[in-house]
Amino acid sequence: MKCGFTFTSISVTSIYLIFTSIFVVLTACNSISDHQMKKKVNLKEYIAKLTTNKNDMTIKTFHFNFLQVNTYVVYDETKEAVIIDPGNQMEKENDSLVAFIAKEGLKVKYILNTHPHIDHILGNSFCVKTFGAPLWIHEAGIPIYNNASAYGVAFGFDAAEYPVADRYLKEGDEIVFGHQKWEVIYTPGHADGSVCFLDRQNNLIFVGDVLFEGSIGRADLPTGNAEVLIKNIKEKLMTLEEETVVYCGHGDCTTIGKEKKQNPYIN
Repeated sequence: MKCGFTFTSISVTSIYLIFTSIFVVLTACNSISDHQMKKKVNLKEYIAKLTTNKNDMTIKTFHFNFLQVNTYVVYDETKEAVIIDPGNQMEKENDSLVAFIAKEGLKVKYILNTHPHIDHILGNSFCVKTFGAPLWIHEAGIPIYNNASAYGVAFGFDAAEYPVADRYLKEGDEIVFGHQKWEVIYTPGHADGSVCFLDRQNNLIFVGDVLFEGSIGRADLPTGNAEVLIKNIKEKLMTLEEETVVYCGHGDCTTIGKEKKQNPYIN
């Protein structure tokens, strides 16, 4: 069974949530800082960073949809892989994802959502159907997720259904694939249902839109709470080793040490 609403079935609450989201997206994209927007980009270095090797693990980054979500394909020598935040929506985006996974000979074991905002889940249905992998999300984000089709229409995307989750993640859960073992950290504040995936072995973490280079996630979207967001960042992320590499939902990666020293929102 699949969930999702057509545009004609939107409640008054849904309409409020949609137009609130449109307003904040038009004013800024997920709190990516002015510093990030003004940085000069070396094209060769930029392309090289799209595929990163950490010990025996490879991280491939795709930038999907007009909000330029970082969709990550992570795998190791066993060829078992996970897809984090599939933001693919256009045919060429779908094709590039399929082509890469086929070229590398990967078996997608899980599809993981860091949080339920529309730009991070657009490719859920395609990935579930194409790769036959289960979808794992946090249950607290279901009220937003269940309105995904309405959000999509409001942003100009075609009406679509979004698959139900095969498993609800919770704090402390382990995600195991190949030789990898990750820990789930629950970090609401940007949105209910926001989680991070911590890889202690490789000293890195995928944070969705909780933390950015020099910034933090928006807290003025539905279910956002700035006090809760900053509290979770300080207590659950800034306590990690300073060398921990942070893979964000938009923009470039950073480190815990760098953000402890330079991020104005948490200092």
